[in-house]
Amino acid sequence: MYYLYVLKSRKDELLYIGSTNDLRRRLADHNSGKVQSTMSRRPFEIRYYEAYISESDARKREASLKRDGRALSQLKNVSLNVCNR
Repeated sequence: MYYLYVLKSRKDELLYIGSTNDLRRRLADHNSGKVQSTMSRRPFEIRYYEAYISESDARKREASLKRDGRALSQLKNVSLNVCNR
């Protein structure tokens, strides 16, 4: 199983989008400072994820969210607000 995930930094409140085949390990990597691009923004919490059978589908979804600001905006409005409740 592969996952598209959205993390929220507790430090700066910004989001990070990624994909992985092991969601728990990847969150631990982000929070332990093993991911250079997020090292200064930790700690993180998972705010949203989607599961995919193929790695290519998860990576395509990740790329589309990073490329299309409108798609990410819609995801924030629908999914991330549900997590806040």
